[in-house]
Amino acid sequence: MSGYNVGSDLHALAEPSGGAFARRVADLARQTGSAICYGYPERDGDMVYNSAQVVSPAGQPVANHRKLAIPPGMERDWFTAGDGPTHFELGGMSCAVVICYDVEFPETVRAACLAGAQVVLVPTALAAQWDQVAHRVVPARAFENGCYALYANHAGSEGGITYAGASCIVGPDGRDVARAGAEPQLILATLEAARVSAARRRLPYFTDLVDLRPKLA
Repeated sequence: MSGYNVGSDLHALAEPSGGAFARRVADLARQTGSAICYGYPERDGDMVYNSAQVVSPAGQPVANHRKLAIPPGMERDWFTAGDGPTHFELGGMSCAVVICYDVEFPETVRAACLAGAQVVLVPTALAAQWDQVAHRVVPARAFENGCYALYANHAGSEGGITYAGASCIVGPDGRDVARAGAEPQLILATLEAARVSAARRRLPYFTDLVDLRPKLA
């Protein structure tokens, strides 16, 4: 909504989750019959969060995630951390939202998937110098949790930052289903709940680690 590396504009442009920008996105969702996940600076009283809201094809808000992990750098000057993963149902699949740095922690995506998520959405502003996150970390998260990872990154430059692009849709086997280059690009994929179930049966990471814990202690 606001741009990312825009300094004090993050607070000047911050809105509540039901603000004017949210209403415009809801109109767009209804017009196109599409669900939309978008990032924005969320104002709640004196606090401002790095948030992502999901709007249904009917234009209804179905989830609002506040970024959990605030990385070193300018974000710590402007944002307050959120306090938990965010879940919702869409298209017959259980989904969760995490934001950018959140996905770089194995515990974050694991917690979302243990709570039922089959699809994890990751709106992101990843600089080009950290492109290994898009190419290596995100596929690892999908593989180790048997989930789809929908990683939507900025592209181009803004405020002295060059973004990595490399937005991707990664399957439960950790392999790319679709991936963008460094420039803005539309990527498409069909998500199949059966692939999630099959991946988790084949590699039951969620249960086997619990069985090993007494042996590792």
